[in-house]
Amino acid sequence: MKLKLGLSESARTRPLADGRVVVDGFDADVTLTGVQALFNQQTVEHTYDACEFPIATYLRTLQDPARPYLAVPVFPSRHFRLSCIFVSEHADVRTPADLAGRRIGISVFDMAAGVWLRGILHDHYGLDRFAPTYVIGGLEEARSGDEHPQVYPDGFSFESRSDASLAELLAAGEIDALMTARAPSTWPGGGVRRLFDDPRPAEQDYFRTTGIFPAMHVLAVKRPLAEAHPTLPMALYDAFVRAQALARTDLFDSTALDTVLPWQLEELLATERDLGPDLWASGVAANRPMLEQVVDYCVADGLIGTRFTVEELFAGPGAEQILAT
Repeated sequence: MKLKLGLSESARTRPLADGRVVVDGFDADVTLTGVQALFNQQTVEHTYDACEFPIATYLRTLQDPARPYLAVPVFPSRHFRLSCIFVSEHADVRTPADLAGRRIGISVFDMAAGVWLRGILHDHYGLDRFAPTYVIGGLEEARSGDEHPQVYPDGFSFESRSDASLAELLAAGEIDALMTARAPSTWPGGGVRRLFDDPRPAEQDYFRTTGIFPAMHVLAVKRPLAEAHPTLPMALYDAFVRAQALARTDLFDSTALDTVLPWQLEELLATERDLGPDLWASGVAANRPMLEQVVDYCVADGLIGTRFTVEELFAGPGAEQILAT
């Protein structure tokens, strides 16, 4: 069977696109594209049979009685996001708690970076998630509407800006801070700095405290297709596990460095000493605390009204095998 698979481009997805890893039993036609374009296309047009999917948006789909998608417990993108809070040099903001009552730009309210940051700052840094005003707009270009369907929960204060980009507003001091998955073009310089000057120790402390390496994305399959082909979820799981293992192995090849990091292998080994060798684990068991946390944060944000169990996230064809991972 032909399988249309939409993914962002990374070392973890490249083995699927270049044919080194196949999805057993399926002829995968892999498209690699930019993250936001991929999400906008899939959430509006539902182009792909299986697609890398924003994790909070996936949780929102579970509230649809039809439950159009079924997740597979592989996580193509993870990130510690304390490095992704930018503040204006015009704002007297030195700590997360200083953002209470301030205006924070965010391009998509349910984006995983925002969900995790609101939760982490609330739980660990004393910034009530409801205290700022969230300014919605395009990161680098002015935008008049949402990039994909959004919900704006009660209890939050929102503004919409369609006259300038969030990057420009931050540099001009018209917003105090920015939560983003991608650094604005106005940083470094341009009147913009990071809230955490050296985010790595703070992110390491968060990991030591919680054991969580936050997932930004999950793999989601169209549920009717999974029901018609119940071996598909596990076949995808196995393929992604193999692709991720290859991505790690590739870093050991020093013939020609795959990244611009001169010590890419040493960085990998140092990170694994700090966070553990299974930091990018797939499967349910290793990710249960992380999944429970993101559900809790989505409930706290009002993005979902049901505190789904981890089992409910993967309930569907092949669930017995998937839940045993």
